[in-house]
Amino acid sequence: MFYVIYDMDQYLIDIDYPDAPDDEFISLISSQRTMINAYMHEGIVTSYSLSSDRTKLWVTIVASSEREVGEILSTFPLIGYMVYSIHKLAFHNTAQFSMPPISLN
Repeated sequence: MFYVIYDMDQYLIDIDYPDAPDDEFISLISSQRTMINAYMHEGIVTSYSLSSDRTKLWVTIVASSEREVGEILSTFPLIGYMVYSIHKLAFHNTAQFSMPPISLN
């Protein structure tokens, strides 16, 4: 029997946004998306989902501690509008959408 030890954990952040966002909130959305895209490219954010009514957001983050998750969240442009809870995950499986392998026949 063998064990794999990971030094990074995955966290699910359950976020509530206001029901009626103000103009400042709206103006920060573009900056938020840019930051999320950068974090996704770096492998820090692994998923980002928004409910259809736009009041609930779920983010998965790879970090070494809950404190580090809080530090990452504090950089989000919309942090001032977020009410959130952090949940450490045992695992987080996702289907990877990618191009099929290229065959050089």
